[in-house]
Amino acid sequence: MSQARGDTRLTFFTGLRVGSRIGREIGMASMIVHSDSFSVKTRGKGTYEVTSHVEEIVRASKVRSGLVTVFIQHTSASLIIYENADQSARVDLEKYFDRLVPENADYFVHTAEGPDDMPGHIRMALTRTSETIPVERGQMQLGTWQGIFVFEHRSGGHARSLVVTVTGEG
Repeated sequence: MSQARGDTRLTFFTGLRVGSRIGREIGMASMIVHSDSFSVKTRGKGTYEVTSHVEEIVRASKVRSGLVTVFIQHTSASLIIYENADQSARVDLEKYFDRLVPENADYFVHTAEGPDDMPGHIRMALTRTSETIPVERGQMQLGTWQGIFVFEHRSGGHARSLVVTVTGEG
């Protein structure tokens, strides 16, 4: 599922006491940058929750306070933070996008990869390819009913690659 990319620790000067000598009484904090990736196999159009995969990466990073950024490396799938308690909310979203950007529209020029390709690109452009979530006490600060989802815009199944970067203090 996961391929570790590694950690980087950066040191920042956080403060200098008035009247102190430079190099002596400098407060320092350690900044962690942890990167990882995973892929999600989709079965066609729809939403696929990845919250638990991202939570695992945040835990492994040892970041206590900071940010996690999730990025999908595709142009016909996107990321959304959305309702995770009631599946019907996601079904409604998918139906709305089908009506908003229909397949087989006679005005599409980019059709070489099939009737779902250009609508997939437009749906991706209307949503997002990355999401950033605060991390406090080592946990993502999502709301009660929020989850992170891959939003697949193509009819066929695909392997979608995601990169997760966690940055903050340990």
